[in-house]
Amino acid sequence: MNGKAVDEERLSRAALARLMEPQDAAGLALVQVCGAVDALRIATGRAAAGPALEQEITALLADNGSATSWAGMTASLQRWQPRIPDLAPERDLATMARLGGRLIIPSDELWPVQLADLGIQEPICLWWRGQEQPLPGADKCIALVGSRDSTSYGASVTGDIAYSLAQRGLTVVSGGAYGIDAHAHRAALAGGTSAVPTIAVMAGGVDRFYPSGNEDLLRAVCNQGAVIAEVPPGSAPTRYRFLQRNRLIAALSAVTVVVEARWRSGALNTAHHAETLGRAVGAVPGSVHSANSAGCHRLLRDGGAVCVTDAAEIVELAAPSGAGLPQPRQAGAEVQDGLTLEDLILLDALPLRSTTSVEKLCSVAGLSQESVRAGLGRLGLLGLAVSERGGWKRGKATA
Repeated sequence: MNGKAVDEERLSRAALARLMEPQDAAGLALVQVCGAVDALRIATGRAAAGPALEQEITALLADNGSATSWAGMTASLQRWQPRIPDLAPERDLATMARLGGRLIIPSDELWPVQLADLGIQEPICLWWRGQEQPLPGADKCIALVGSRDSTSYGASVTGDIAYSLAQRGLTVVSGGAYGIDAHAHRAALAGGTSAVPTIAVMAGGVDRFYPSGNEDLLRAVCNQGAVIAEVPPGSAPTRYRFLQRNRLIAALSAVTVVVEARWRSGALNTAHHAETLGRAVGAVPGSVHSANSAGCHRLLRDGGAVCVTDAAEIVELAAPSGAGLPQPRQAGAEVQDGLTLEDLILLDALPLRSTTSVEKLCSVAGLSQESVRAGLGRLGLLGLAVSERGGWKRGKATA
């Protein structure tokens, strides 16, 4: 594509993003079949769509399991028609330039290639606030999502995990909301060692930081990382758009981790998108008494998620080939290691300070005199039992 064609493509995609809702299957199929420039002409009534085009779109939607919602091109044109007077792509691009941002499209070098895994559901474009630099690939991104009304437990776990992931040079992806999202972004900014420590994927336009209570945090994410959305400036963050942007969080990341989630939580929707894409899903366990962990336990019970408790286990999920395996946890060698069951029972029966007789040990441990005497001999050699004035007690090796 030459420069003029790229500019036309960019303007067309900017307009289409305002004309169509995210995941508008008919619109995305139209763009895939015709290209963005011709798709915009057809969608705005400046070019006609013939029966051959309609058949091609029908076949594409059938291949992608979206044919049931397709009522034909006429119905789609009627749906898009009310938005045509609002199209002003030059104005939207000027708004982004004023914000120090940009619009990126799939043909750009800066486009995150992992979004292609969404197939027909790949976004038309991305509106991006943040420094102009490559966004990390899926293997460097971990999504941390969860309840807006997080508990202190959820906040603590999220902070520990996000900070540790960022310290390892990974990028934490989340949705910029209150609760788990905010804790994830904040800790990633604190621990960040990569050029893009965290990415916030918004449900509304990036010209307005939402929710307003997170404005300072999202401004920091914008300055140190990236704030992105598939809807143009000025778009309101509707419930539908929240659900649609969840697929972007999942597609950007190698692993989606749900830290806290109620039984019916938007975070579970993100996990479902990750599963559909063949991405790994992790869930942090919580108290069985906590409603905020019910969704996590549901994921674990249904087999859709792996139990994770720290950053090392998440990194292992991100690199199943073994490249990111956590170091085995080295528990200090215990003096009791290697003892037989009878010797362990006998050791437990030995008093720490006063001494006791073989007969008393037989009674407390429930062992025969022969077993007790043989066991005391073995424990004595290991320094676990000592004999004083005809009695026995624990040795200093167990103290």
